[in-house]
Amino acid sequence: MATGAGRVSLHPFFGHPELQASLSKAWAADSLPSSMLIHGPRGVGKQRLALWLGQLLLCPESGPTGPCGECKGCRMLLTLEHPDLHWYFPLSKPRGVRPNKLAEAMEEARYDALAERRESPLRPSSAANEPTGLYLAVAQTLRSQAQRRPAVGPRQVFVIGDAETLVPQESSQEAANALLKILEEPPASTFLILTSSEPGLLLPTICSRTMPLHLPPLQLDRVEHFLVEVGGISPEDARQAASLGRGSIGRALGFLPTDGEAGPLETLRVQAFELLSAATDSDAGAVYRKSLELGTTRSRGLMPLFELLEDVLRDLSATASGTPKDLINRDQEDLLERIRDRRDIHPVTVAKAFGHLEDAKELVAGNVSPQLIVAGLLTGIREELIGSP
Repeated sequence: MATGAGRVSLHPFFGHPELQASLSKAWAADSLPSSMLIHGPRGVGKQRLALWLGQLLLCPESGPTGPCGECKGCRMLLTLEHPDLHWYFPLSKPRGVRPNKLAEAMEEARYDALAERRESPLRPSSAANEPTGLYLAVAQTLRSQAQRRPAVGPRQVFVIGDAETLVPQESSQEAANALLKILEEPPASTFLILTSSEPGLLLPTICSRTMPLHLPPLQLDRVEHFLVEVGGISPEDARQAASLGRGSIGRALGFLPTDGEAGPLETLRVQAFELLSAATDSDAGAVYRKSLELGTTRSRGLMPLFELLEDVLRDLSATASGTPKDLINRDQEDLLERIRDRRDIHPVTVAKAFGHLEDAKELVAGNVSPQLIVAGLLTGIREELIGSP
């Protein structure tokens, strides 16, 4: 891993001491598998856990209580500078690069991204503005690196974040198959830790060759505590963000303003309510006008928006059921009540609308026009909530 000028340490992995203790004991007992798949909700800390596992594996003093946190190896890892830890994550493909130079260009882009993460280790969940992925050139670089000897210690650790993007939008499985060869015949003293918010999109052969480890959400008060104590967020803002984050620190951060602008997930939350408003508008054309606004959105980029729309529909169901205390979007209670009263929304019809959302999520994984996906989704929701146009 390349070194950089920034030396901001990663924040501690937070909120799962029992899991850390179990993994530390497994490592001390020489029973930790060499290939793992950490899965769980988006932004819940899967890659941070993977990096902590890298520290556990690379610290020469690690034992049943975990890594020491003080040695040179631990310090290098906490600044993302350990040469035997290799962290890969989705990136945009550089433009105008010849195919024979793509692997080199992707590595340069990864080093630049790592430098940014050193400077700002506390990163919110967001949707990329342009297509990103773990492309074949990246998988080939990873496989080549895995064949080399460790630089300073007895082993190498590879962290592969958002591993579901190994299968790109065009449904090519070349990148995933390149990684599969490493999993089938792992080099000696090599550990691979994959993370995924959507493990169902991974090749079954990859899932079968990794030990699954589910990372659940945190209790909301723990997220709120983290935001205040580590993030320096005001208690009022932290409480609102924790509620919207649903137990995910990364998600909660995405609702907080950055540099005077709305956070990336807050922007999507506004869009999610706009989708509901379009689906319940008296003018059926509102569905198609809203769909056309997504002309620059890529299909995969719709998933975070759909996850927030799922929260909005849950809140609409709670409002229709007369249980507003269960709302996730508590600040939108008045809007939800207006929609309920104007359209006489019943909880049963909202439950049926969820089926259309699940269908849309499946289409996101394929090469389907985002405008068509959203138009079909909103039309289906409209038919369930207020009937056919």
